[in-house]
Parts: sequence; structure tokens; C-alpha cells
Amino acid sequence: MLRHRRSVTAAALALGAVAAVVLGVAAPASAHVSVNPKEATQGGYGRFAFRVPNESDETSTTKVEVVLPENAPVGSVSTMPVPGWTVAVEKRKVDPPVQVHGSEVTEAVAKITWTATGDAAVKPGQFQEFPVSMGPLPQVDTMVFKALQTYSDGTVVRWIEEPAAGAEEPEKPAPVLTLTAAAPTEGAPAPAAPAAADDDDDSEGGAGLAFGVAGLVAGLAGLVLGGLAFARTRRGPAATS
Repeated sequence: MLRHRRSVTAAALALGAVAAVVLGVAAPASAHVSVNPKEATQGGYGRFAFRVPNESDETSTTKVEVVLPENAPVGSVSTMPVPGWTVAVEKRKVDPPVQVHGSEVTEAVAKITWTATGDAAVKPGQFQEFPVSMGPLPQVDTMVFKALQTYSDGTVVRWIEEPAAGAEEPEKPAPVLTLTAAAPTEGAPAPAAPAAADDDDDSEGGAGLAFGVAGLVAGLAGLVLGGLAFARTRRGPAATS
């Protein structure tokens, strides 16, 4: 009985150790800089937040830099104030220009930098979101935002690794926004619709013509029957006399 209890205790301890190892490995992988929401529509506008968790147990996050992809420039980018943080926006020339509401924009935002002031740094066990508004979103499948996270001790974590299709998530993945094509808008009726209407009109006209012919035939038959009846009445008196 004692051996059985010892074996059960040993098995429980082993399972606990395995769980601790698994959780210890999975936690850092899930706590990385991300963009929310993760999906949007090409050509549209949206509000997106870069979510930055603090992964250090002793130091705070004091600066966040987000680099916008060069292959997918966005014509309009604006930031939302974050209490206790200053924001700096860097731009670059784009060629060809980006079309925004019929106008050509020759400059696009290249990088956004948020810096903490006072006691606003992201402390251990906390996270902070940095909202931006962007649009019109480019005609690409994905936008990869490379991000740098600076801690109060000078450590810089580079979230810049791009994911590969079919591969495992990188150790330091960059935030990725997936873009889908816009749904087709409802326009005029399909070209086949008028033809179908014409066919309906033809069928109605044919039915009317058929009823007209039937009526004419019925009328002629009535006249013939009436004539025959009249002839019989004339013959009747003549025969009896």
C-alpha cells in the first residue's frame, strides 16, 4: 500500500514538472507584440492597436517603435494620444504616389515611435496598447510591422521576424495584419434579366393572341349553329303544309 502511494506521488510530481516546463516554454511565445484586430479589408480604413506586453520581471518598457512596411505604403496614418507617452512620426517618399480620395500622396509614414514620460512606462505584468488609424489599406495579402521594444535597462527586443507559410512561429515574430479582398458591391441587374422580362412579355402576348383566336372561332361556330337552326325552322312549316 505504501509503495502504491509513493508511485502515485512520484507520478504526480513528474506530471507537475512536465506541465511547468510546457507552460514555461509557451508563455514567452504567446506574449509578443501584436496588432489588433489581426484582419482587415483591402482599400478600407480601420483603427488598429499595437499591443505591447512587458516580458521582464524587473524592468519596464520605456519605448516602442513600429516600422510600417515599405512594400505596402498607407496614404493616411494618424495616432491616438496615449496618456504619459509622446509620439514621433517619421515619413518617407513613395514612388509611385499613393491614391487617397482622388488625390496623390507622395509621402507615407515610415515609422512611429512612442516614448514614456514620467511614470507611464509599462511595468512588469502589464501591457499597453498604442492605437493608430490607417487607410486606405493597400492591395496586398499581408502587412508586416517590425517592432522594437526598449526596456528601462537599455535592453532592446527586436520583434522583426517574418512568419513563413507552413513553418512554426518565429521566436521574435513581427506583428502581421492579414488583408482580404473587398466583397463586390451590388450594382445594376444582370444583363440576362431584361431578356427574361422580354420573354415573359412575348409569352403573355402569345397567350393573348391564342385567346383572341379561340374567341373568334367560338363566335363563327355560334353563327353557323344559329344559321342551321334558322334553316330548320323554315323547313318545318313548309313540310307540314
